[in-house]
Amino acid sequence: MDINKKLSELAGIAATLPQSPGVYKMFDKNGKIIYVGKSKALKNRVSQYFQNIGQHNAKTGRMVSEVDRFECVFTSTETEALVLENELIKLHSPKYNIKLKDDKSYPYICLSTSETYPRLFMIRSKNASNHKGDKLFGPYSSAVTVRRVIDTANKLFLLPTCTRKFPRDIGKERPCLNYHIKQCCGVCTGKVSEEDYKSITDRVESFLKEDYEEVLVSLEKLMLEASESLDFERAAMYRDIFRSVEALRNKQKILLQERVDRDIFGFWSDEVSGCLSILVLRHGKLIDSERIIIGADEILDRETFPTFVADYYKSREYIPHVIMVPDQLYSEELEECGKYLSSISDRGVTIHCPERGKFKKLLSLSSDNAREYVTYQRMASDKQDKKLFELSQLLSLEVIPEHIEAYDISNSGKEHTVAGMICVKNGKFSKKDYRLFNIRESEMDDYSAMREAIYRRMTHYLQENENGVADKKWALPDLILLDGGNGHVSVIKELLREMNIDVCVFGMVKDEHHKTRTLVDGENEVSISTNQTVFRFIYGIQEEIHRFTFKAMDTSRRKSVKHMSLEKIQGIGPSKAGKLMDHFKSISKIKTASVDELVAVKGISLADAERIREYFDSK
Repeated sequence: MDINKKLSELAGIAATLPQSPGVYKMFDKNGKIIYVGKSKALKNRVSQYFQNIGQHNAKTGRMVSEVDRFECVFTSTETEALVLENELIKLHSPKYNIKLKDDKSYPYICLSTSETYPRLFMIRSKNASNHKGDKLFGPYSSAVTVRRVIDTANKLFLLPTCTRKFPRDIGKERPCLNYHIKQCCGVCTGKVSEEDYKSITDRVESFLKEDYEEVLVSLEKLMLEASESLDFERAAMYRDIFRSVEALRNKQKILLQERVDRDIFGFWSDEVSGCLSILVLRHGKLIDSERIIIGADEILDRETFPTFVADYYKSREYIPHVIMVPDQLYSEELEECGKYLSSISDRGVTIHCPERGKFKKLLSLSSDNAREYVTYQRMASDKQDKKLFELSQLLSLEVIPEHIEAYDISNSGKEHTVAGMICVKNGKFSKKDYRLFNIRESEMDDYSAMREAIYRRMTHYLQENENGVADKKWALPDLILLDGGNGHVSVIKELLREMNIDVCVFGMVKDEHHKTRTLVDGENEVSISTNQTVFRFIYGIQEEIHRFTFKAMDTSRRKSVKHMSLEKIQGIGPSKAGKLMDHFKSISKIKTASVDELVAVKGISLADAERIREYFDSK
């Protein structure tokens, strides 16, 4: 049907809609939902799509041109429409709706004050039942920020980061390297009393609350007390912490004197993509920021932004008092969104658009961050594209290899053979997609081991296709790289032919200096030494797959050796040895464990525990 005729037909249907709140769903010719929206007046909003299409921006125009029909769901209130729209977007993941990339809640820093010697670590939910009595700080916008803060606090205050349990393990083992290089206060030595450690964790609490002045005053007092008592080692420790906190305080940027929690949204976009930038202010201080890339097909405007904001905060456990948004995204519907956020939080939430003064400048700052982030991402993407393009040209590939998998075999005798698979997506290592295959047949050579690993990997792909799985974790790569020569390539090419799978396969061959010299396809060699961009890329892949696979093999070998030493004890077989290692993590901890601690391990009887204790006591 002619596009204009179709639009006219849809406009006629839209004209019959009532002026009531509700949600609309746009379908393409295949019956798939490509866009979900809401409005307080459905007739006005839906009709706008099919009238004066030339006035739409590029993304909206592209979406409208694909619409074959639409459906509406009427609601009693705007808030109901907002909630329903949010649920439908999550359910159907429409092509043109902006979607959050994950729904994880904001992370918190936990100080385990329920323990005698508290530690710092990250948790995802402040309502976690196993952290009752602990103190939480945050929320923070990303796990990266949390880890950076924890790492800084650990180094500043010399908190232990080992796996030892205190006070149980005090004096049982020699101090680790961190103590000797002055990155740990040394609780394990017995020289740090509970009172001393309590004073340290008090400083940690103030630090995490960003009360740097209080931290500095207390540190100065402790430093003087230690000096007066001639405890110069402790005095030096407090002096070093004092200097570090002082340097951090001087870097702290206080943007506002008002101690109000605010999130400041900035926005920048063009016809290709866009970015939302969120500045996170807590008590007037800029403590964090977050950036969200808007895809080429995702529509973000005044009409869709309220739903995005509701979704953004719904999955978080903390909502600030004030949310500031730029003019190009502000609408009256955000007031309804603010009421909704107030209803799901423990405070009143205000959403507004400042028109002048310091808040207007902060909005501009956030929008500038969004623009700069897009520019940086595009430059990085261009660099990756060039690398992949040159590789495709060099290997005469039909497509640019956006998805590459590399394989290696590592073994220690016949008992421990591991095949590793690493994944490179869009020129970057995708560690969440790395895989390991423990080779089952002990008599296999490298060729057979590689064949088994790739056979099992491709079987997953075939099973996903057969079962119609939508989210394909085992999608085919554009290119397979093997750590090996023509022999390896020939074996794997034959396997793929047998499985009726078409993927390009090349082997990575090293020279006498253990650097990648050439790529082979089973018959021919392709030199990469003259193209430094491709050479560095392939060399990095070969080093990474070797590192990943060897580490896995070595871990398996070491674990087996430890199991064997435990299996020398009467009544302890492979299963019980494994449970002991999983629980205690090391032989040294098993050696020092009491009978009661050993019995606490599932599957270990009192008789087993007594024999283990007797065995190690006799050594």
